Amino acid sequence: MSLTGNAALAGVMGWPISHSRSPRLHGYWLEQYGIDGAYVPLAVAPDRFGDALKGLQAAGFRGVNVTVPHKEAAFRACDTIDPDAKRIGAINTILFGDDGSVQGSNTDAFGFIENIRQTADWPGGVAVVLGAGGAARAICVALIDAGATEIRLINRTKSRAEDLSHEFGNIIRVYDWENRSDAQIDASLLVNSTSLGMTGQPPLDIDLDHLPASAIVNDIVYAPLETPLLAAARKRGNIIVDGLGMLLHQARPGFEAWFGTAPAVTDALRNFVLEPK
Repeated sequence: MSLTGNAALAGVMGWPISHSRSPRLHGYWLEQYGIDGAYVPLAVAPDRFGDALKGLQAAGFRGVNVTVPHKEAAFRACDTIDPDAKRIGAINTILFGDDGSVQGSNTDAFGFIENIRQTADWPGGVAVVLGAGGAARAICVALIDAGATEIRLINRTKSRAEDLSHEFGNIIRVYDWENRSDAQIDASLLVNSTSLGMTGQPPLDIDLDHLPASAIVNDIVYAPLETPLLAAARKRGNIIVDGLGMLLHQARPGFEAWFGTAPAVTDALRNFVLEPK
């Protein structure tokens, strides 16, 4: 990484932020492509978000990523918001325009579908999504745009899934959590967007007996990289897609906007990001 007085600056705002792998990810690309720039972690308390955003813009930053708990505050702070971010209802990437504008986007839907495509050729059709939080919203947007004919949405709190169904229309069909196994019949894709199965979280209790052997199984969790869900799917012959690729691919549009280079997601990058900090 080379830094001069002309260095392009970006970073990630969160509270806390020490857990974020984004600085390591973007730092790898900056080094790989020999870019005069830096990407830094920015610990910003929720009540200082607006001031911090204005200060970074005034200091010459090109833009920032935003993570928990700032995504909704970022949505309110932007002058322009891209269509995907409007549909998802949250911002994760901000670009400061040359005209002084604050431009917001959400790259999670892009990151999700690019991760699937890098590993598997999903034909569209019926998708089963576990969870109804922010990640599920982005995944539903991606699936609708990628050719899903039906999304079977299953959440432990059914009303949250029903809220998404009302927003996205008849393409989403809500199932009771107790029927999560039956919902897999004739599905071509199963996605876990919950934290169940993540290190330190309760396990995801689900059997795959009704899931076609041809279906793709994705878990957006990447700690552990192969969750119990993915291990079970692998054992029965399904194509599996881990969650790390979503993190890597969602970073591509922001990096290109801030630093002027379209980065690639490679095995070497995956290995580097997974190494202990």
